[in-house]
Amino acid sequence: MTGPRLVLASASPRREQLLQQIGIKPYAIRSTNIDESPHVGELPRAYCRRMAETKARSVKLEEGEVVLAADTIVALGRRILGKPGNEEMAEKYLRMLSGRRHKVITAIIVGDEDVRRKRDVVSTVKLKRLSDAEIREYIASGEWRGKAGAYGIQGLAEAYVPWISGSFSGIVGLPLAETAALLRTAGIRPG
Repeated sequence: MTGPRLVLASASPRREQLLQQIGIKPYAIRSTNIDESPHVGELPRAYCRRMAETKARSVKLEEGEVVLAADTIVALGRRILGKPGNEEMAEKYLRMLSGRRHKVITAIIVGDEDVRRKRDVVSTVKLKRLSDAEIREYIASGEWRGKAGAYGIQGLAEAYVPWISGSFSGIVGLPLAETAALLRTAGIRPG
């Protein structure tokens, strides 16, 4: 008897790469197209959970399939810093985060149509104080595109991060220890 087949509800190459690090290759990848607009007054953690749940619900599962959906956001206090739509917004986000600590929240959901298990992982990141030249260089690199908070810790921006507390892989986009535990409960064994 074969086990459940994993469907990754994400078009993020980073999430697929992170799964491969723990020996998991999804059976299928089904990207989602959802409205990512926060509700008025919605707090960052609640927003992140809602996005992961919406992604999981938007994927049609077949018999024997298990979905893995996740969402990662950057929160500066009560403010949600999603993926910037242009260079000006990316620069604004980087200036807001410069020299400050902020939270990176990743919500994950694993399950089938009947049972879904959820987990939130919150990490704290401190960016060093960025010079105008560093911000310009980072924006010019284009690495900020498609990344919450306008930076990717796994790339050039790691040089700007002197301190983190929490899950490095969670900051990248998928906390591996927590994801592996949820996958095990769904019958999918890492490694």
